[in-house]
Amino acid sequence: MIPNPNLTIFFKSFGEREMSTSTPLMEQYWKIKNQHQDAILFFRMGDFFELFYDDAKIASKVLGITLTSRGHGTVGDVPLAGFPHHALDGYLAKMIKAGYKVAICEQVEDPKKAKKLVKREIVEVVTPGTVLTDDLLESKRNNYLVAIYLKAEICGFSRVDLSTGEFEATEFPKEDLQDQLLNSFPSEVLVSETQASFVQSHVRNLVNFTLTKRDDWLFSRDYAYELLTEHFKVVSLKGFGCEDLDAGLRAAGAILHYLKENKKSDLAHIRSLSRFYPNQFMVLDPATLRNLEIFSSLANGGKEGSLITIIDQTVTPIGGRLLRHWIQNPLRDAQKIKARLDAVEEFVADENLRQQIRTVLKKFGDLERLISRICTRRANARDLLTLGKSIALIPEIKSLISKSEIPLLSEINGAFLDLEEV
Repeated sequence: MIPNPNLTIFFKSFGEREMSTSTPLMEQYWKIKNQHQDAILFFRMGDFFELFYDDAKIASKVLGITLTSRGHGTVGDVPLAGFPHHALDGYLAKMIKAGYKVAICEQVEDPKKAKKLVKREIVEVVTPGTVLTDDLLESKRNNYLVAIYLKAEICGFSRVDLSTGEFEATEFPKEDLQDQLLNSFPSEVLVSETQASFVQSHVRNLVNFTLTKRDDWLFSRDYAYELLTEHFKVVSLKGFGCEDLDAGLRAAGAILHYLKENKKSDLAHIRSLSRFYPNQFMVLDPATLRNLEIFSSLANGGKEGSLITIIDQTVTPIGGRLLRHWIQNPLRDAQKIKARLDAVEEFVADENLRQQIRTVLKKFGDLERLISRICTRRANARDLLTLGKSIALIPEIKSLISKSEIPLLSEINGAFLDLEEV
């Protein structure tokens, strides 16, 4: 399956005449709703989030909450559903899993101090490719948002994992699009209005994702370049190795615009744009992944009995995600393969070193996602405590790895920052 049709929902746009017959509250609701017609609107009212009209009917079915109605001015009874504000994460997860886009509207002033109607604003728009809630993320799997831009026979391709800050761009022949989508296994794909039909027709039944269409101008090269250089505070993209990309930068710019549009934060954890080269890796097509039971079992379609569940002995989420990436993207460079095997051999031969490092890593938090939550203002006190404890472990890990003379391990050790003073 591909794009979930539930995402493409259009609601009646109320004109000034219709809104003038509503109560002030419903007039405020429709002004906000009309700006997010393709999303389910969670509208904060006191201690509850409420949904109205078609949103309420959809939420009642998806979330299993009661559908009722309430009179509002001369518009009559309005379909209504709601849930307590403290249950937001759980209900948000259900709605996103069902393929919907959700706009969260909060009260942005103290109701006691409001002179008339409480001021409300959209604080976040959540889509399958932009989630940050733990309930919607697999700890050992990336959650990619992908953007595609086609130029002649070239496909510009960019992907971001908002939960880790990983942001990449590339270009490849248009006929390789299926393979690269399967390789990334995105939750959501951005595409321009005029190119959406091509993407749909070329990935049918291969990858299950939500397709999001955006105006063609968002994929402008000039706009993308300006947006990217402004975000990274640089004058050019040469330092990222992406300067010569055209279609790839258009896709990356569309992603960054989409994230800034939906997230009310500066996205400080997205600190660079990396170029990746698909030709450095073997392509594992759908038949290979299925028949070799790499990520799922032929017996039941689940993870149990698959290759990944057997060999994944990682003790950190970051390690689990990296291992999955390595399995899904086999190297083609003999020297790099040998370097990995030398490092593996070192740990197999030195059981004491291996166990010491594993013991330390078991205490290590998911730094990538911790930092993302902090930068997007979603962190709590427990997250900050975990971050501090994890940073304190880095000198010990450096000390253990420094005992090895294997080049790859020395390279990893050298990449660690000196955080002893921190």
